[in-house]
Amino acid sequence: MTTTPPIPLPPGLTVRPVTLDDAEAVCALRQRVETLEIGRTFSELTEVRSELKHPEVDLERDSWLVFDGGRLVGYGLLWDESGGERIDVDHYALPDQEAAAQHLFDLMEARAAERAAANGAARAVLHLQLSLAPTVAPEALRARGWRPVRRYNVLTRALSPATDPAPAPRPGVTLRPCLAEPDRRRAHALLQETFTDHFDFQPRTYAQWLDDIDAERVDWSLIWIAHVEGRGDVAALRSHDDRAAMAWISALGVRAEARGQGLASHLLRHAFGHYAARGRDRIGLGVDTDNSTGALALYERHGMTLDFAVDTWELTRPVA
Repeated sequence: MTTTPPIPLPPGLTVRPVTLDDAEAVCALRQRVETLEIGRTFSELTEVRSELKHPEVDLERDSWLVFDGGRLVGYGLLWDESGGERIDVDHYALPDQEAAAQHLFDLMEARAAERAAANGAARAVLHLQLSLAPTVAPEALRARGWRPVRRYNVLTRALSPATDPAPAPRPGVTLRPCLAEPDRRRAHALLQETFTDHFDFQPRTYAQWLDDIDAERVDWSLIWIAHVEGRGDVAALRSHDDRAAMAWISALGVRAEARGQGLASHLLRHAFGHYAARGRDRIGLGVDTDNSTGALALYERHGMTLDFAVDTWELTRPVA
């Protein structure tokens, strides 16, 4: 495999890789872009630090900071969960920095082709999530060959102990937190199985999943498994309580043969009641609007409403 030739740097800009010490600066830039795009911040410093220290991220070659003079104006990160052609990227640039934004795309697209080639793939298929009013011009993205392929809604819901008591037990159904290692492995297996047919799913081993969720910081009491008498473990919900603005549900999956029986609703109401009792006044999650299991309608039936939406953009690039 040949290395991509150096990409010329626009005048006045400098670029260097990200280090772990840059986490606060990266978070501040992301939050500034988010405020411009959705009217408030969404990124958390703990989340940024977790992404930067992920063992599958090579910061020296897969991350970029772009400076205009001494001012940080752009940030990019690339990671490869597929081991094949699918490559994910993050891209943040201030709106008055079109040259920086385009240079970041040049760097990320070239590096994605290198990563896909190293995986033995004939092409790189890049995915990037952007808000519906991104600071980078959509027409500039389309000119590069990018196109939106999927939409995700971030839904939220108010919580209170008065309106969200713990749900009544269901006959034959028990919920248990993942306090023991066997249950943690079981939750991983259930979520892998139940998300296999979802858009953009990438299989992850247990060890990889632990890295993905930053297991050193996980409160395992906030991940629950649903067990049905005579049928075994059939569903799992993973949540966390480390966001400043709200509690967060990261994944809710029910095995195919157990769907349509109210288990997802039961787990969801359990999470609502649990977090209301913890003193949280809001909870959120992200959902694929084209999810074939009817997840969007389920969440809306339980009072969750749109906060903001993001589109997944895709670019296909040959590796040569």
